[in-house]
Amino acid sequence: MELLEAIRARRAVKNYDPDHRLTEDELRHLLSHAVLAPSSFNMQNWHFVVVTDKDVQTQICAAGWNQAQLKEASATIVLCGDLQGYTGLDRKLRNAPEDIQKMFGGMIPGFYEGKEEMCHDEAIRSISLAAQNIMLVAKEMGYDSCPMIGYDAQKVAEIVGTDDRHPPFMIVCVGKALQPARPRMGLLSLEEVVSIDRFGNHALKGEVDES
Repeated sequence: MELLEAIRARRAVKNYDPDHRLTEDELRHLLSHAVLAPSSFNMQNWHFVVVTDKDVQTQICAAGWNQAQLKEASATIVLCGDLQGYTGLDRKLRNAPEDIQKMFGGMIPGFYEGKEEMCHDEAIRSISLAAQNIMLVAKEMGYDSCPMIGYDAQKVAEIVGTDDRHPPFMIVCVGKALQPARPRMGLLSLEEVVSIDRFGNHALKGEVDES
């Protein structure tokens, strides 16, 4: 599937075949492309908890107000941010030229250390980019997905064993759809969401193709 086709075809699917499982090779393929998402200073401030155990999925489902996709998907992927992503730089910059290692090694801690709100926001940005990779690659593989924030984050953290450093900011369900997504509810026009040069200068006109 071509990229543009995957972007157009990707939808939030709610109904999955509960008997279908992703193979280890498929999971590796999916997550190998998730981690190619960009992150500030190459911090890679994310951690993915891939849940395929039915009992654990059922617990997550209960923490997600019994939304069935959480237990019926082939994989329920909990995307956790790393609030201390500015640490461990030796590993993250090991392939960078020496001058870049030195420059980033000095800049990153000064930019993030002690700034909880910035670290929080940066982690959300990073996992959001990774989540989009997961969903598009899943579609390219012939699967569907559903990004979710509708769950008790504290309960999910307890279920999958994350710590305060790695809060579960998003869940992406991936699996074999039993039913297609509902029709799109309506996309705003480009004129409504795009400004040129200055906010409110709606010079770019045109409807969005919802096919």
